[in-house]
Amino acid sequence: MAKKSKDARIQVIMECTEHKHSGLPGTSRYITTKNKKNTPERLELKKYNKIMKKVTVHKEIK
Repeated sequence: MAKKSKDARIQVIMECTEHKHSGLPGTSRYITTKNKKNTPERLELKKYNKIMKKVTVHKEIK
């Protein structure tokens, strides 16, 4: 069963910004959590892109 508490932590999906503009097939996405009270703005992290084989900037989507 899912939690019904008023937890501040939520799951977010991170998507590569460079991969979208490169024209390569596929997508590089990661799932992580963040505290929505401490960081209400969108998250931006450097993560490894397996398809491009390098570290790129991933931004929170949705």
